[in-house]
Amino acid sequence: MEPTAVAASVDMTFWGLFLQAGIFVKLIMVGLFGASVAVWAVWYSKGKQFKTLHRKGDDFEDIFWSGSHTLESFVRQVNPQQGDHPLASVFVVGLEEWNAASDEERRDGTALQRVRRMMDATARRELEALEAWLPFLATTGSVGPFVGLLGTVWGIMTSFQHIGASKNTSLAVVAPGIAEALFATAIGLFAAIPAVVAYNKLSGSMGRYAARVETFIDEFLTVLERQTTRKAAPNKR
Repeated sequence: MEPTAVAASVDMTFWGLFLQAGIFVKLIMVGLFGASVAVWAVWYSKGKQFKTLHRKGDDFEDIFWSGSHTLESFVRQVNPQQGDHPLASVFVVGLEEWNAASDEERRDGTALQRVRRMMDATARRELEALEAWLPFLATTGSVGPFVGLLGTVWGIMTSFQHIGASKNTSLAVVAPGIAEALFATAIGLFAAIPAVVAYNKLSGSMGRYAARVETFIDEFLTVLERQTTRKAAPNKR
């Protein structure tokens, strides 16, 4: 077959390159394409989740610091089992532990230490749940190009075997096989680049929200300590 005829018989579209690739390279392409779709889905869902959490956090803190409600009234307004509102869960756990402490434990500081430990433990559990799928983004961003490169190397080796068997090194014969192989690397980059961007952006949002939860814990403990000091002051007179 003439080189021009070979070139004419080769489909150089993306779909054509996929169909003409070997089974191993096809599996790599399918896996990378699935990872790319998952990356965009995680980016969208986690971004929407953080936006919702910040909005709920704003509403919660606005009411909390308005002074129009007592601490106990918040227990009836928030549900620590909801799982989508870490600030409320941390607050309820801390307040329940504080209410369970005796007056002596509150005065000597033992109660505050227990409240701190319980709130920190709850915050860690809540934040660990929010970190779900972030390792997947990091792994896809770092491994995706190498998996695509593996498909490229394998495809080039197969292409060279076909070239050796046909004993024809014209560009019309070589180019289709090389294009099929490089297509795997392109898909790997298509999965890895948005994964890296999404991971960096979501990690930043995660860090800011974690700092917000930690700040709320410090402020809440300060409120409890201030109340204890005020109650103990008349007894010293």
